[in-house]
Amino acid sequence: MRSIKNPFITSGYISPDYFCDRKEECQLFLNEVGNGNNLALISTRRMGKTGLIQHCFQSPEIKDRYYTFFVDIYASRSLRDFTFMLSKSIVETLKPQGTKVFQQFWNNVKSLQPGISFDVTGVPSFHLGLGDIQQPEATLDEIFKYLSMADKPCLIAIDEFQQIAAYPEKNVEAVLRTAIQHCPNAHFIFAGSQQHVMGNLFLSAARPFYQSVSMMHLQSIALLDYVAFAQRHFEANNKKIDTETITIIYQRFEGITWYMQKMLNVLYGMTPQGIVCNQNKIEEALQTIIDSFRYTYSETLFRLPEKQKELLIAIAKEGNAQAVTSGAFVKKYKLTSGSSVQAALKGLLEKDFITKEAAIYKIYDKFLGIWLLKNY
Repeated sequence: MRSIKNPFITSGYISPDYFCDRKEECQLFLNEVGNGNNLALISTRRMGKTGLIQHCFQSPEIKDRYYTFFVDIYASRSLRDFTFMLSKSIVETLKPQGTKVFQQFWNNVKSLQPGISFDVTGVPSFHLGLGDIQQPEATLDEIFKYLSMADKPCLIAIDEFQQIAAYPEKNVEAVLRTAIQHCPNAHFIFAGSQQHVMGNLFLSAARPFYQSVSMMHLQSIALLDYVAFAQRHFEANNKKIDTETITIIYQRFEGITWYMQKMLNVLYGMTPQGIVCNQNKIEEALQTIIDSFRYTYSETLFRLPEKQKELLIAIAKEGNAQAVTSGAFVKKYKLTSGSSVQAALKGLLEKDFITKEAAIYKIYDKFLGIWLLKNY
């Protein structure tokens, strides 16, 4: 385990000591997997889906029994991308398991053999590139053949699974659903952050994945659990943070895990030993974070089309924006017209600058929203 200078981790997973609560969610996750079910894990982005999956993967019930693979397909744009990312994840996970385990994968996935080689001692090395995926469906068939024959059951977590709905190929859902149905040695966790898209994938009777999974919605960690977690880590290094400070941060960022961790990370670093961190430090910590992103935000805004920029600022000012194409909203923020707002809205949603939950639009990056309010 690597040395930890700051216990409030903002990327990756370290160990259970630095993972806040989620006891009920972990137990539900383990129960579903233990009962042979596939699972759809849905929440807003940055709520902690990845951390929960990695935490559960490290539990003895899973770590000692399964091969576990995690693949993030957020950047994928096609079935070829998907197949490449899945292949790379499996190869990287199996490599440390030893030659015998890796050889089984090698023997089954023949289409990837040009990208994989063995040194004189038999240790595998690979230079797998997107160009090695010549026939995505054929390579997928080989991967699923390996999964069905692996010497231990397999768990495959696919993060941002809703991306498959936007692939240009029209049969991706059917291809994957069929492959999964015929692979009893593997179970899948489909994690996603666009709730309406994930809902359509798994709850629409017209879609291949209909009623094929158990559904799990990830909510914010309870305030009292976060208070206990934060205070324990402060006190472990002879520091303190009062309950009011944690409560203000929690309410401001709706308890979303990544923002909680980021704020607490900075506050922890600002607090000397023997000192109590109180709410007077919140704005200083927030400004430190905003300043660190200032250049990125300025460049991002500069590159946006003007109408998208105007709408983004309007939504930031509104907070929870509704009826953004209405005459009242257009007039309030001096926008051009309802039709121009509709076009700009589509662009901002596609670029993930904003999210839509029910009929409410919000800035996806809450720090960006604060920066916009301070500067516009």
